[in-house]
Amino acid sequence: MPFFASSGTQIRFHPHAKINLGLFIKGKRADGYHLLETLLLPLPQLQDELYLSLTSGTGCSLRMSGIPVQGPAEDNLCVRAYHLLQARAGRLPGVHIELKKGIPAGAGLGGGSSDAAFTLRGINHICGLGFTREELANMAAELGADVPFFLYDQPMLAVGTGTTLSPFPLQTHFRVELHTPGIHSATAAAYGALDYRRCDPSRELAAVLKGPPHKWKELLTNDLEEPVFERYPQLRKIKQHFYERGAFYAAMSGSGSAVFGLFEPEKSIE
Repeated sequence: MPFFASSGTQIRFHPHAKINLGLFIKGKRADGYHLLETLLLPLPQLQDELYLSLTSGTGCSLRMSGIPVQGPAEDNLCVRAYHLLQARAGRLPGVHIELKKGIPAGAGLGGGSSDAAFTLRGINHICGLGFTREELANMAAELGADVPFFLYDQPMLAVGTGTTLSPFPLQTHFRVELHTPGIHSATAAAYGALDYRRCDPSRELAAVLKGPPHKWKELLTNDLEEPVFERYPQLRKIKQHFYERGAFYAAMSGSGSAVFGLFEPEKSIE
């Protein structure tokens, strides 16, 4: 478990971001949930700071700093994670959460989901609840589709509604460069503007990822790019700029607005 420091009553994490390699929309269920395939890739170079400590009181308190996050504390995914564990465990001691945001919200980088997953892991640890990772993953899925992924520290292929995960042995090596333009791209708006005629449900993401990387530019699409790029055309320019700088692949992460480029690893100097 990659925590920074731990004692019997407190624990400190650096929850990391993620990017999506490909996002294929496969369909939409009657209940409104979309079916998809995507590869979720940990991005340890971009992190939040999360500190959990037991208190002598009851309930959960939250103090935030860093990049501003909108909304009341009770809606924060860390607080919701505490209450979810409390409901499952029957009772919990008081927990104080300090969260310093370094991952921007509305960027498709999973910052809130990562914070929630690490909160589940941390409280499970310092309270000695004994939940397995699989049990935590089932709880995490109730908080959001991306949350279970952050309980694992490896690339994971996500299918279905995004919560069915399997390890994926990504063979291609690359260096990731990320651009966060400061635009809040709402996931619901991206899906709402999706043109399903552009989505081919017969595509198989795993086959594309196992193919030659020079084909990724053509085949490894993010189906949410077009509706988001139409609303924020500057994101298309950012993607093109990565290609102009020599990236072999560039794309928007998730529902945006972050855009990343993949470059050949830098060769060591003899």
